[in-house]
Amino acid sequence: MPRPYQPSLLRLLHGGTALAVLGCWISGLIVYSRYDGRWGRLPFTPAGHWIDLHGQIGVLLLLLAVPFLAYSLSLGRSRLRRSANSVALVALALAIGTGKLMQEDWLRQGELNHLAYSLHLLAWLLIALTVLVHVGASLQLGGWPLLASMTNPAVKKGDLPGDWPGQVRRFLRRGSGAS
Repeated sequence: MPRPYQPSLLRLLHGGTALAVLGCWISGLIVYSRYDGRWGRLPFTPAGHWIDLHGQIGVLLLLLAVPFLAYSLSLGRSRLRRSANSVALVALALAIGTGKLMQEDWLRQGELNHLAYSLHLLAWLLIALTVLVHVGASLQLGGWPLLASMTNPAVKKGDLPGDWPGQVRRFLRRGSGAS
């Protein structure tokens, strides 16, 4: 059976987004533990400017998520038929959107009852659940070879970074009905 191959642009955008999501999720857990903690705290919360770090990683996530979303809605559209993929993107959009609506001083001042913050917490939980479901669905669909194909650095001919604009042009021509 041939090893699965994922397009290099997908691997780059997916991997960068996944790392930024992980950074946001971990820094968000520390922020939650330090400033909120209504439903539990970490046994040890490290010192530091975690709200600022969380926001900076969030900006990086936004910068990665926009092209990832564009890829997902165009070249990766067929993958959105799997609910694990589409729900994960919705959770990501909710997390980024509500994060942008928040004021960083709310938590420092103990203001925990803003709608944007509550929705951001919900998005944080959804991200955790959808990532687990997404990985589980990927394992069910293609097993470890499929997961490993997302981290494989090998690039096939015609899938180098210089080929990406042509891939997008071909998709756009196909979508507009041109031959």
